[in-house]
Amino acid sequence: MDSHPRLFAMIEGMEDLLSLAVSFKPLFAVLVAVGVALILARILREVVHRAFRKTPGIREITVKARNPLRLGLSLIGARIALGATAAGTLWLPAVDYVLVLGLIGAVAWLAVVLLLVIEAMILTKYSTDTRDNRRLRRLKTQVILGRRVGIAMLIMLAVACVLLTIPEVRALGAGILASAGVLSIVAGLAVQGTLTNVFAGMQLAFTDAIRVDDVVVVEGEWGTIEEITMTYVVLHIWDDRRLILPSTYFTTTPFQNWTRRQSDILGTVELDLDWRVPVGDLRTLLKEILADTDLWDQRTSVLQVTDAVKGMVRIRILVSAADSGTLFDLRCLIRESMVAYLQEWHPDALPRQRWEEVRPAGTAVHSGPRAASVPRDEDTSDSQFFTGSIDAVERRVNFSGPGEEVFAEREGNAVDDERR
Repeated sequence: MDSHPRLFAMIEGMEDLLSLAVSFKPLFAVLVAVGVALILARILREVVHRAFRKTPGIREITVKARNPLRLGLSLIGARIALGATAAGTLWLPAVDYVLVLGLIGAVAWLAVVLLLVIEAMILTKYSTDTRDNRRLRRLKTQVILGRRVGIAMLIMLAVACVLLTIPEVRALGAGILASAGVLSIVAGLAVQGTLTNVFAGMQLAFTDAIRVDDVVVVEGEWGTIEEITMTYVVLHIWDDRRLILPSTYFTTTPFQNWTRRQSDILGTVELDLDWRVPVGDLRTLLKEILADTDLWDQRTSVLQVTDAVKGMVRIRILVSAADSGTLFDLRCLIRESMVAYLQEWHPDALPRQRWEEVRPAGTAVHSGPRAASVPRDEDTSDSQFFTGSIDAVERRVNFSGPGEEVFAEREGNAVDDERR
């Protein structure tokens, strides 16, 4: 008789354990579903890596898709498991709503990473080893801007999906659509400047006005286009500064683009030297300099005298290089070599300043052999304007009038006339 109560107790305990197991059944189902989702995500990763193993850079980008893929598959598995094991429970709608929101975010995250993968696949098809990679830079600019527009649209779509899960917002949406015309006008006026920059950015990308890595001169600053967004452009200046300009600047203001069609470029070196400069020797030296360097692209090499006024001779050297950076180094090399050559072999050709001594007022300026015989401290106040020959003396008499003898003779004649 004592065994029956013990048997009933054991049966009741098993029933309690069974009810407890049943209550934890959704949790076990979710854990199993998450495990299966992680295994499936791992298999998908391996398949993608094998498919793109010959494409450089894709593996690093696909790693970014690991977390959103795991999250999305886990949320899908959890919803399926809860729907099969916890149907009809009071807490399921709230949990399922949270899972839906998480799934929307995971899908949007995964879509953004897929855009990055597509961008990398497109850009890796073109080689970047060539100097004049104009097509690649144009494609890179357009793909980057397209990817950013796509990301912005995905984010807006994800936010809209989240809002549409709320019944009150769905009801409000009907009223918003009814007054969409008025709201669009108000919104357009409010963000007029921003929209102008957005359309300017798209215009820059798809009209090929500027591209990423283009060499430009803007506001007197020389640099390369580092980034083009929908609202602004980042210019990487040669001294590692960044100049941020709105997109509308490049559609309304003139600027220089040194790599619009090709990267080849010409440059000059100018030297102001003395009139005794040996131009022929400098031409020979220029040929030797260019023959010994790889900076010159063998297209253009000219040395000319472009000016010869104000006591100076201007030497202008025109050379060419494959790109602007190489041209700068080549110009510096030519300038340094020319200066060193002139200092060592032709110092008299270096620039000089000449001046002439001006005597104080009241002193005569002498020239010719007679000037050398006149002492510096001699009183020259009685010097005449015309000296040095018999003809000059005669001209002096004609220009200076009668001498003292003539005046004395005239005075004597006047006295005699009075006596008579």
